[in-house]
Amino acid sequence: MKTVDEKMTELGDGKAARKERSREKIIVRTSIIGILANVALAAFKAIIGLITGSIAITMDAVNNISDAGSSLITIIGTKLAGKQPDKQHPWGYGRIEYISAMVISLIVLYAGITSLVESVKKIIHPEAASYTTPALIIIAVAVVVKIILGRYVKGVGVKVNSDSLINSGTDATLDSIISGSTLVAALIFIFFGLSLEAWLAAVISLVIIKSGIDMLRETLSKILGQRIDVETAKKVRSVLLDIPGIDGIYDLIFHDYGPDRINCSAHAEVADYLTAVELDELQRNATMKLYHETGVILTALGVYAVNTKDEKINKMREDVYRVVMGHENLLEMHGFYVNEKEKRMQFDIIVGFEAKDREGMYRHIVDEIRSLYPDYQVTIIQDQDFSLTE
Repeated sequence: MKTVDEKMTELGDGKAARKERSREKIIVRTSIIGILANVALAAFKAIIGLITGSIAITMDAVNNISDAGSSLITIIGTKLAGKQPDKQHPWGYGRIEYISAMVISLIVLYAGITSLVESVKKIIHPEAASYTTPALIIIAVAVVVKIILGRYVKGVGVKVNSDSLINSGTDATLDSIISGSTLVAALIFIFFGLSLEAWLAAVISLVIIKSGIDMLRETLSKILGQRIDVETAKKVRSVLLDIPGIDGIYDLIFHDYGPDRINCSAHAEVADYLTAVELDELQRNATMKLYHETGVILTALGVYAVNTKDEKINKMREDVYRVVMGHENLLEMHGFYVNEKEKRMQFDIIVGFEAKDREGMYRHIVDEIRSLYPDYQVTIIQDQDFSLTE
């Protein structure tokens, strides 16, 4: 029978590696499709824009080239992110994908600003545009192609958890709106003689700028280290609580080293009679089970011993819990343990970020519990709300 460490090695060297290679192939293939589609559309639109004198169509062609560049950046970022860990970067290069997603959002933002500038110029100094039937047909085809491409690329991005693909797909969808507005403007000009092309282009440019800012804000948040999503935290907690011997899970801290490269640490409440050997086996089983069911790597599992042999201490715990949790914005109390021989009481609390004076509340609780149990040395640690699921 294989040991837990041997099974973990198989999971780490086999399943994870295969999953990563498969994900990389999917991203690269999707990006190549995006490049080919955008280059083809750019060529058609550039020719039509020059023939008709339409600034909107010409700018749309330039935007298609930037989209192709975005797909190329996605490929490069994915390849670099797949580099194996080394001495300088022992956690790997996965966060490069967030950087490539940020670059794409900057390209989208630049395209929106450039388009807005050109649109304003045309509003101030209008030029008559001429539209031909072939031009309108190709614009309509471009709208359909961009809608399909945008949905496809974004869908794949969501499936493989690639922010770069999601941003590229969103950009393609915005392009379909630009092309659609150009088509509408052309039809209005043909049937009513009213030129709204520059105005519509300006409005769409503002939409693109907002989307670029939103994408940039999201990717920067991930690079800075944002809170893990609630569903992941709930799943991790649930898996660990399902392990025999663990009575509670607290202090979940997650570290995101790139898409699908999440590490975490936690504290487990366990009975105070467990031996070192039993705790070691529990930790190894927890690491194995969590990785197998969620893909999250458990880097450390600390221990909170729970008193099990003294009813007096259990009553103390209930009383302390009632007092502590009676405070507003007090989110959690855990790790309660009393050493009756040394007259020492200790536990942790989490004060919510909503509290106006978190330090003041903490000091008040410390004074309150010490006054209730003057014969005990009371130690209370204030933990941070890193990933509470409630």
